[in-house]
Formats: sequence, C-alpha cells, structure tokens
Amino acid sequence: MEILLEQLTHENYRDALKIDRADIPEAWVDTASSLMEVSDYGKEHHLIGHTFLARIGEKPVGLIMIGEALPWDTDPDEMKGSPFYRIMGFAVDRAYRSKGIGGEILEKAVSQVYAEFGKRPLALGVHRDNLRAGRFYERHGFRRTGVYEGNDEYYLRIVD
Repeated sequence: MEILLEQLTHENYRDALKIDRADIPEAWVDTASSLMEVSDYGKEHHLIGHTFLARIGEKPVGLIMIGEALPWDTDPDEMKGSPFYRIMGFAVDRAYRSKGIGGEILEKAVSQVYAEFGKRPLALGVHRDNLRAGRFYERHGFRRTGVYEGNDEYYLRIVD
C-alpha cells in the first residue's frame, strides 16, 4: 500500500472529512475544518509548511499539518528564540491505525517539509489522556518535555 501525500485544499477538503476519526475527541486532535482554517491563515501570512491529506489509492486515510511555528507563551524554553516547526492535527482513519501507516505518513510529511524548507526542530502537543499518541511519538524520536499548554504536553524532536 503506497501512501501518497497531497496538499489539503478547498477542492479536496470534502475528502478529508471522510476520514473516520469519530473516536478521537476534538480536544485531542484538531479537526479537518480547523486545519483548513489554519492552512488558509498560513498561506495568507506567507508561513512555510504544509497541510497534507494522505491517501492510499483514492481513499483518504490521514491528515497532518507541519508548519512554521508562531511563538506561543507556553512554548518550552528550549524552543524560544529559534525557528521550529509545529505539528498539528495529525489523525489517521480508524481502519488504518496500528498498521505502520501513521508512522509512514509522519515521516513522509516531515521529509517533504525538510526538503522544501530546511530542517528545524519539531514540536507538538499531546493531550495528557492520549497515551497511545504519546507512545507513538516517542517511537518516532520525540521526547516528552513535562511542559504543558492546558491539557497538552509538549513533545520535541530535535534535528541532528
């Protein structure tokens, strides 16, 4: 099964809505509509990065946004003062989880952003109750920081 990444656009947005993420609370992961809004904001403000719709064949199976991080007061101290990317809204269709597909989507998206815009550290928030996601990110080189923004703990992956 080859995973293809394409830009999330207003033309393929309806396909993104077909991703079955009904078991993922919105408090844990941004929705497709939220990602579309943030993507539009990024384009309007000339921020670097991409929001990807992942497909296997014609089937939409995931969404992920990796973009230039605007500074937040809650960012970990080690991220302040240097550019980094923020990952948002990463969700994989329920039928495609636990098959290695999420890891492939993540690494392909990171590789494409790095190839286009250069390498930077990555940061993301994981809801304190989303233990499965925390373990997933740790397997992919992220480390917990103990720094929280609300209910989300920051995870960081530093570039070598």
